[in-house]
Amino acid sequence: MFEVLRDRLKEAAVDEELPRLSAGLEVAIRFEVGEEGLVLQIADQRAVVLDAYTAGEVDIRVAAPADTWAKVFQAPPPATFHSFTAFQLANAEFQIEGAAVAIARARPVLERVIERTVRATAAAAPSTPRDLAQIAGRYRALHIGGQRYDIYFEEAGHGTPVLFLHTAGADGRQFQPQLSDIGLAENHRLIAVDLPFHGKSMPPLSWGGGIYTLSSEMYLAWCAAIIEEIVGEQAIVAGGSMGAAMALTLAAKRPSLLRGIIAIEPPFRSKGRRNAYQNHAHVHGSLHNAAYVRGLMSPISPEDCRRRASWIYSQAAPGIYAGDLAFYSDEFDGAVTAPEIDAGDVPTVLLSGDYDYSATPADGAKLAALIPGSLHLTMPGLGHFPMCEHPDYFRSYLMAGLDHIARRSR
Repeated sequence: MFEVLRDRLKEAAVDEELPRLSAGLEVAIRFEVGEEGLVLQIADQRAVVLDAYTAGEVDIRVAAPADTWAKVFQAPPPATFHSFTAFQLANAEFQIEGAAVAIARARPVLERVIERTVRATAAAAPSTPRDLAQIAGRYRALHIGGQRYDIYFEEAGHGTPVLFLHTAGADGRQFQPQLSDIGLAENHRLIAVDLPFHGKSMPPLSWGGGIYTLSSEMYLAWCAAIIEEIVGEQAIVAGGSMGAAMALTLAAKRPSLLRGIIAIEPPFRSKGRRNAYQNHAHVHGSLHNAAYVRGLMSPISPEDCRRRASWIYSQAAPGIYAGDLAFYSDEFDGAVTAPEIDAGDVPTVLLSGDYDYSATPADGAKLAALIPGSLHLTMPGLGHFPMCEHPDYFRSYLMAGLDHIARRSR
């Protein structure tokens, strides 16, 4: 296993993406396979693999037994053996050592290097005809809680309205593959919003520039106003991650607004999403947060789609991702919300990717057990952002969810 790791790190060292991810970074990372080790040294936007015994002091240590690395080198690797952040947050077989700030600064490089050591073929799926030109975007002014919000949203198609809610720290671009889906738009009015402070929805002019913190009450009020004034009728709400938590909250608190919900990667209690370096003066937040979410994606999702999915996170304003987690990680509790949902009144679909270590299939199953009559589907080979990391493969699960709601709608 040591020789495999050495060869793959040497390949990763000449990866064309590393210079973009390592500007200004100087770090030495020791990788260990049992008792054997080597060092990846980053300086001047160049990476070099060195013998561990001549490299000197190191800043970060990534260590595991040979049989653990063997799982990483499977094609594809099992969940939690596929990314550096999975090693750190969800895999007890790895030892990760180093100052927290050093790891945060090096995370973009660490994530990309491990991504390059993994071997996996993209999961096959029928190609879906898409046309971005069918999407139209515009603004709508909404007055909510005494504030004016200028909400940007994009729309395509005609028929049953489907409102897409993006993940924490992201924006409606995550759902461009669905809005551009020609077949889906034939019978569905597809709407994706940028929540206030996200994407093209600017903060309200009345905002004083303080710390942004999303609460369940605020988020629920935003979504209710969006459904009532932008959608204009009962909608299917399809939300990812934080958006899945809000879809469940809407079903519990405002069922009259809904035709049904599709919770994509729904949490029970979100684990491990808080990180002090998501907004920190000593760490490049755009690089860090894009890498932090990149580790949540599946290695059998196409690399170009994964790169685009993480790109959205590199463009969020400082503090927005962390502020969203005040709702998603701190406030939302599936054990409280799920029992309040009547799936006979609001058809409920839960979709869980098996590479998602933040909102796992086990979390989805626990939610489903508390919502009698709900449909829970595990999506083998998908991660935390299935709608944009592998939209062709995700499509069949989305259609199954829409079909379930159509059969059960009141």
